[in-house]
Amino acid sequence: MSRQPLLDSNRYYTFSNYFELGFPPDDLAAEFGYSFERKFIDLPQYSEDLDRISDLKLRIEEILPYVDLENEATRREILIAPIVTDLIHYSRAQLRIEYPIKVSNLLQGKLDYLLRSRTNIIVIEAKQADINRGFTQLATEMIALDKWIDSQQSEILGAVTTGNIWQFGVLYRQQKHIQEGINLYRVTEELETIIRILLKALGVRS
Repeated sequence: MSRQPLLDSNRYYTFSNYFELGFPPDDLAAEFGYSFERKFIDLPQYSEDLDRISDLKLRIEEILPYVDLENEATRREILIAPIVTDLIHYSRAQLRIEYPIKVSNLLQGKLDYLLRSRTNIIVIEAKQADINRGFTQLATEMIALDKWIDSQQSEILGAVTTGNIWQFGVLYRQQKHIQEGINLYRVTEELETIIRILLKALGVRS
């Protein structure tokens, strides 16, 4: 059965537009030729020692009682940036913040955090709230990266986070298939798991 297109090919859409429009992620994925499923995902994790994880957790827990997380900028500064910078410590990945890319008029905008190691690339999308709509935006960013990068990386991991809640998605490039992980991870209770998942996705060897 044919369906009407979601998008107007004569318009320009940015990644943030998809958050505002609130399309269901499965419909949006289909618009770009990708299949979609929502499921619990058991993501692989980096297994070596994390020499700064206790300090990171302590620093975040120490400051949280004194900070009002009322806006996205505060969440990024207090909760997300410390995690991202520790990822660089372990992975030596290159970091780009508010990184602009353009694949087409339908796939363009700024990526909040783009981390690129020698072999892999991951994207992190920060949101103040509404992680469900945030995943729709993340899905379009992963699709754009799939079309943008020419590496042999077979999967692209993405994360959408409010700072204290993290959700992951995986785009399988060969199959053109996106999985949205139903599992949610909390900071600081599951901080170590979040970092181990991201490090493994960056290709850091255990």
